[in-house]
This record gives sequence, C-alpha cells and structure tokens, in this order.
Amino acid sequence: DPSSSSSTQNAVVPELPGFYYDPEKNRYFRLLPGHNNCNPLTKESIQYKAMECKRLRLLEEEEKQKKRTTRAGLNSSVLIQKRQLGLLSSTSYCRLVHELKVNCMQRRKIEIHSPDSSVAGTNNFKIIVADVACERIFTVNDVEHGGCKYGIINLSGLGKESLTVEMYDNLYFTNRKVNAVCWASLTHPDSHVKLCLMGIAETPGSASLLPASLFSSTNPGDRPGMLCSFKISTAWSCAWCLNPQADNCFSTGLTRRVLVTNVVTGHRQTFGTSSDVLAQRFATQTPVLYNGCRSGEIFSIDVRQRNRKGQSWKAIRLFHGSAVTSIHLMEAEHYLMAADMAGKIKLWDLRTAKCVKHYKGHHNEYAILPLHVNEEEGLLTAVGQDCYTRIWSLQDAHLLRTIPSPHPSSKDAIPSVVFSSRLGGSRGVPGLLMAVKQDLYHFSY
Repeated sequence: DPSSSSSTQNAVVPELPGFYYDPEKNRYFRLLPGHNNCNPLTKESIQYKAMECKRLRLLEEEEKQKKRTTRAGLNSSVLIQKRQLGLLSSTSYCRLVHELKVNCMQRRKIEIHSPDSSVAGTNNFKIIVADVACERIFTVNDVEHGGCKYGIINLSGLGKESLTVEMYDNLYFTNRKVNAVCWASLTHPDSHVKLCLMGIAETPGSASLLPASLFSSTNPGDRPGMLCSFKISTAWSCAWCLNPQADNCFSTGLTRRVLVTNVVTGHRQTFGTSSDVLAQRFATQTPVLYNGCRSGEIFSIDVRQRNRKGQSWKAIRLFHGSAVTSIHLMEAEHYLMAADMAGKIKLWDLRTAKCVKHYKGHHNEYAILPLHVNEEEGLLTAVGQDCYTRIWSLQDAHLLRTIPSPHPSSKDAIPSVVFSSRLGGSRGVPGLLMAVKQDLYHFSY
C-alpha cells in the first residue's frame, strides 16, 4: 500500500544499537567494525556523507536561484510602493532593502596579490578580523609545518568589477596557537593589533601588541609604533577599551580571572572569577567590561574600582545554559547579544536583565565562534560549527539566509567572515567576505 509506505518514511525511525537506517532503501544495515582500517562504516562517516550531500545540493540551488526572498510578498517593487504611500519609515525601508540585497548575494572568488608572491594563497585562513572602518582585515593563517603567520589585507582596491586585494604579511611567526585577536587604538584609530598566544610546555602564554605599520608595503625598513608583549597565563579572549576613563587599557580573559592592563604604565588589575572567561567586550560610553564565562554566566566589571575579593564587584549578571562563546554590546548599550556552545543566540535587555529575543538555527557544540552584528543594516551574522553561514534580521530574529561553505565541512575548515555595507572604507562596496581554507570570497549585493 503506497499510503502505508509513505507514512512509514515520515515516521520517526528508532535507532538500533549496531545498525543504521538507510532512508533511500528503507531498511537497516549493520555497522561493521573496521579491520585493518579498511573502509570502516561508522555513524560519523554516514553523518558526514549526508551533510556533504546536503551542502552540494544547497550550492547547486544557490547557483540556480539568482533572486530569492524569505518573506512572503516582499520584493523591491512592493517596498517602493509602501515607501511612496508612507506605510514604511525610512529606517524600516532601509532595513528591508538590506534584507532583499542579502538574499540576492552571489559568491565570487577574490584574487589575493602579495609583494611576496610565495605568500599569497599558500596558507589556510584561520581568523579574519576587520578594523572599524572595514578598510583592512587582519588575518591569522595556519602554516603547513605548524604555527601561525599574520598578515593584513587592504580592501581599498575591492570594487564591483575588481576582485583583487593586496595582502601584506610580515616575518612575525609563532609556533603557538592564537586564541584571540582584536584591533587596538593606541596612537590613532586601529593603530595596533592585539594577539593572545597560548603557552606551550614551560613557555608561558603572552599578550602581544603589534603596530599595523609593520605590515605596510611602504618603507619596509621603518618600523614605527609601539611593539610590546606581556607574559600571561593562557588567555581565551581579549578586548580593547575606547573609553577615555580607561585610556590605553586592554583586558584578557584568563582561566578563572580577568586581567586589565594599561599598555603605557604597565599597571595591572586582577579580578577573580569562578570560571574561564571565553568572551569579552568593553562599553564605550562607560569604562565597563562585559565578560562571558564557560559556566554560562555573563557579568560586568567597572574597571575604575580597585581589586576586590569575592563577587561583590559584579554589577550586571546574566545566565546562559551553556558556555558563552561570544558577546556583542549594541550601540546604545542597553542591549547585549550573546551566543553559547549549545547554539543559542540571545538578545538581553541590560536594564531588566531579561532575554528579549532568540535567534534560532545557529549550530555549535564546543567551538568558540564569533558573532557579527551590523546595527545600521539591521543584520546578525554567525558561522556555525557545521560550516554554514547564517544571517538573521535583528528586528524580528527571522532567519534570512543560510550560506553553505564552498569547501567540504570539517573542523579545520570553518569559515571566518566579515560583513559590511562599506567594505574598503566609506566609498567601499557592500557584501560579505568569507575566508575558508586558502581562499577568500566576496558575496556581493
């Protein structure tokens, strides 16, 4: 009976120990142990095959569907009509236009040029972080024989027609893992880059401050700027303070403590915590530091106060059910966005200490993955551990688009992304930059 067979397929199939269910053949197969490493059939390999089939199917659909929309009845002509009739405010109109553009983005590969031709495209991208103006991107690349190498990509040459960028690297190289990166404004906006390196064996961890001028192609012999390094225990996160009341200060999230250091004077403040600090963000209107912990707690510290014992210095306290991996303070500083290792993304109202929105669909199990919030465009972007890049509407938490990775999913191929409506500066092009493996892609409007 066709109806009974279709109902069987739609029903939840129970798991049997030692067997797996093949939906195409509608039967169970035994999972045989591998002997001599000869193609063992495992649950992980079956899941990987299914994920790869899904990724390839989505990539094919992306190529076919040049224009798509995620909201019923939403298109450019309807938006213009509503705007002319006065049914949409300018803010809502701009937000919905960005939604339409995001859903029409097409992937194009960027050619990376470098003064040293042996550098460009030879190492896998691990982290990319854009400065405030989105004119430059600091990159951390894995080196084949182990360790990491740094570089800066200049986006000023990126245009609608031009798909080339200049990458400047440096001889700086470390055989240690880079745990956290952020831009620092010491002598001028985004003048330096802050790096947190993990310790190895008897070598302690360190927090280094590198001048961005080290990666400039002009005057290679001239190395202006402040170059310094502080020995610390293993750091999980870092942040730079832009508030003048805590000038020239950066923070590092360590194992069960927070360290706030003044770069110029070397003065340090230590705040003990009950858990590892995996995410940090400074407020700009006040010298307050927000911290996300492995325990799921989020708390704030006013760095003007002296060190205290116990927990009495914690001002705001919020709680997730899993380890907090990323936090972002919204522009008005009344709301805070946070993501955790259970894949939950929440928007918190700091005035009431309550969660006001959930952004569903993110995938994470154990990785420290960043959030990217673009308030002007009304968009939230995050890359999951499944290697899918997802974009939500900040306004109503609607999932606008899911972008599959151009490369097969794996632990060492999770894309790192940057989104901006001005890539390359004030007159730059809008879109999404995605770095995965040795390739850099531009998803243009």
